[in-house]
Parts: sequence; C-alpha cells; structure tokens
Amino acid sequence: MVGKGQKMIRVTLNVNGRDYVVEVKPHWTLLHVLRDQLGLTGVKYGCGTGECGACTVLIDGKPMTSCLVLAASADGRKIVTIEGIADKGKLHPIQEAFIEAGAIQCGYCTPGMILTAKALLEKNPNPTEEEVRRAIDGNLCRCTGYVKIVKAILEAAKKMKA
Repeated sequence: MVGKGQKMIRVTLNVNGRDYVVEVKPHWTLLHVLRDQLGLTGVKYGCGTGECGACTVLIDGKPMTSCLVLAASADGRKIVTIEGIADKGKLHPIQEAFIEAGAIQCGYCTPGMILTAKALLEKNPNPTEEEVRRAIDGNLCRCTGYVKIVKAILEAAKKMKA
C-alpha cells in the first residue's frame, strides 16, 4: 500500500509527439496521468480492469489499455491518444470513415476503437473482416452491433491506400 508520504517519481512521457515531464506516484496509472494531469479526456475511463478498451492508447505503436499501465512504466515511451492522430486540424482517414459510416453512437468507445484500428491498419493495410473483428475484440461497444464499426475500418483501409 502506498503511504501518504510516498515519494513522487519524475517521468518523461512523449504524448502525441510532445514531451511532458510529470511527477507521478508509483501507483498512478497512465490513464490517470493522461486525463487528470495532461487534460487528454479523449482517453476514457471505462471498467478500470482492462476489459472494455475505452482507455486504449497506442504505446510505441501498440494498442494498450492505459488503466493497466503504470505511468512510471511509460517513461520515455511514445504514447498516442485520439487527440494526436489528426493532422493540423484534418481528421485522420479512420476518423472520417467512422463519421461517414455512422459508426459513432454515444462515442464513448470510439477513441479506443479508432486507435486500435490505426494500429491494425499500420500493421496490415488490407485486413479481412475477420481480422478487423479480431483486432477490435478487446473494445466493447454497448450501442452498436459492431457492423458499422467494422465497415468504417474496412473503408478507412481503402482510403488510406488511395
């Protein structure tokens, strides 16, 4: 258990291409630091147990649930949140595809879905429907049946190739 007098740890987080030096307690999660210290509220708190994917960020290009990553362990790593994928105000093709396909309902799962899709499409620019479904398996959506989400990801893959 961390006591009241627990020392802070200084870490450097590269978030969306910018370095932040932050003081964290050893038990603080990356989710807590991103939302509460850096104000990046696109990272959502869902379950707190890594099951829902709402807090998904990319760490060194891999989708990870930030509620399970200690902030101190992210020292020096490259972190991308949903706020970091647009380019000079222009939405990323995956974001555009989600809008065009109507894949956004309440929007709570959307940042995690988009970042997971981004990692997939960077690794596999031409996925099958099954590969898309497998990739987003750890991202829960309570509003849709995933049909429009899968369609959006497949359409984004086409856009990104063009």
